[in-house]
Amino acid sequence: MKIKAIITGVTGMVGEGVLHQCLRHPDVESVLVINRRPCEVQHEKLTEILHKDFHDLSSIESRLSGYNACYFCLGVSSVGMKEADYYHLTYNLTMHMAETLARLNPGMTFCYVSGAGTDSSEQGRSMWARVKGKTENDLQKLPFKGAYMFRPGYIHPMEGMKNTLSAYKFLGFLYPFFRALFPKYVVKLEEVGMAMINVTEKGFSKSVLECSDIAEAAALAPRPS
Repeated sequence: MKIKAIITGVTGMVGEGVLHQCLRHPDVESVLVINRRPCEVQHEKLTEILHKDFHDLSSIESRLSGYNACYFCLGVSSVGMKEADYYHLTYNLTMHMAETLARLNPGMTFCYVSGAGTDSSEQGRSMWARVKGKTENDLQKLPFKGAYMFRPGYIHPMEGMKNTLSAYKFLGFLYPFFRALFPKYVVKLEEVGMAMINVTEKGFSKSVLECSDIAEAAALAPRPS
């Protein structure tokens, strides 16, 4: 199976890591990235669309067919945001794109980067966790071949990436301790990318993947050379 993937959020830390894993993996044939600003990556597998309004895909919809995977790494922080604004930029935006892709590519596998602590009940006190929970729940109702919700906690960055958050750079030396003490809440960024590729090719026993599940899914196949 050759993967033709759409990736969002590649100008962020997670999306950039997932993109680089895809570009060097032999089973990924092509990658389409959709960004608001250039990702500044050049590769023979890569096509880039610059698009400002993810709530309106009509002008680029004709270019979104023929793909069998979407790795949705786009997201915003809830810090300082009102719930209505966060809901619009998280739930509404994600669902609009997912519904469009499900209609155009019914054989697609959709991987959504959520977060540890997401509230599947949609009833908890944490605003961001409720919104993410509703987003996860409704994504799984769409007619994709498979929909997988990724819930990373602390993500250990990959070397050489441009968009690594400064806090992750500062805490990087503590990664072995975090992994030993809190294995359920720690994952490597390269494992996130590999897990997405592997669940696209082989599926997975769970639709919601916590850090330990992501690591397990990443180990289903050898890492790319």
